Amino acid sequence: MTQMNRRSMLQSTALLAGFGALGTTSRAAVPAGRDPFDYEITRPEAEWRELLGDDYGVLREGKTEPQKTSPLWHEAHEGTYSCKGCDLLQYTSRTKVILSKGWLFFTASEPNAQLMSQDTRAEMMDDPGPFDIFIEVHCRRCASHMGHILLVDGKLLHCINGTSLNFLEMTT
Repeated sequence: MTQMNRRSMLQSTALLAGFGALGTTSRAAVPAGRDPFDYEITRPEAEWRELLGDDYGVLREGKTEPQKTSPLWHEAHEGTYSCKGCDLLQYTSRTKVILSKGWLFFTASEPNAQLMSQDTRAEMMDDPGPFDIFIEVHCRRCASHMGHILLVDGKLLHCINGTSLNFLEMTT
């Protein structure tokens, strides 16, 4: 049995080809400097690098964290997940789906938390086949890269880098 990785999940997501045909608006979220959208929080690149440290590549350059490296991918406590770039609430544990694939999965984001864009980067795919467009998820307030929307095990899910989020456990 081959190990499932994010690229193969992206490649096997036939539903996303249909989303690509729908198109996106010209104001879809992409890293600052390449998009006319006015984000509430902007910072010079040096400040982003200082704030995010080793996580800069994922949040600001759209890279993917290695599989099963985030301590959040198996987090099962009740709580909230906010953007590491600006602390905007993105998800709650109510919408989290625990899968053994090595990233965080959610059924939906919080209202008014995210913008989507088309991700057409060739490095996303080892063998792109018929799929060359994927739906990328960004924080609506600061444009930080969260992950992608994918068809996983027959369900449309947000596949999110744990690196992109801070978790706050609910206390009783």
